[in-house]
Amino acid sequence: MRFLPLLTSLIALPLLAEENLGTLVFSDEFERIETQELKDEPGNGWKTSSSWSAKGNKEVDLLDGALHIYIHPEAIHAVDVGHDFAFIDGTATMRFKFHEEKDTLMLNFADLSCKEVHAGHLCAAKFAAKNVTLQDMKTGGMLLNYYNARKIGTLSKEDEAVIRSKVKSFPKDISINTWHSLKVTIAGDTITASVDGDLVGSFSSPGIAHESKQVLRLLVSNKVTIDDVKYYKQR
Repeated sequence: MRFLPLLTSLIALPLLAEENLGTLVFSDEFERIETQELKDEPGNGWKTSSSWSAKGNKEVDLLDGALHIYIHPEAIHAVDVGHDFAFIDGTATMRFKFHEEKDTLMLNFADLSCKEVHAGHLCAAKFAAKNVTLQDMKTGGMLLNYYNARKIGTLSKEDEAVIRSKVKSFPKDISINTWHSLKVTIAGDTITASVDGDLVGSFSSPGIAHESKQVLRLLVSNKVTIDDVKYYKQR
């Protein structure tokens, strides 16, 4: 009988971890069907970039209770599948599956009203087959001064060094054709990523603390399947 309190506490651990993520403000299990097969129709408030980045060609499919995201051959940009998520500190979780070694999935947090950066980019966590990369975009590569200088070829070596300091990569093997879970948390100026319940890494930088995060974009460079998306808000 003396093992019962320990057993009870172990059973309660997952529940406590879930509660500590904050208030659940959005959830999607993609258990619905599309009304047509010609255009993106993810539903439930999701928006996609295909109208401007892929000449309107379809780049997302609802199939078997999951969202399949794949880049069209005519696309000029990664597939952008976004949803409103207004918060200062919070957590995004989901399941995902890579299909090829070159697949990547970026969780990109943005504020379109922030005009000092390109396209509202603030910070991101990018998952690939061999690593996870965390970055501060607001004071890094998407800051307009740096972004524009890079476009016209006037970015200095000093600026390049600053941009590199705003990115940190961590080795992580993520197998293909297998479901995995991820968790990305923003708390103050720190972004943290986990895969399959294991902490991959954390990165701290001033731009991550931006207090008006409004949108979470899922950016896919090749093809990725996602499911069981949840957003939690701490503040």
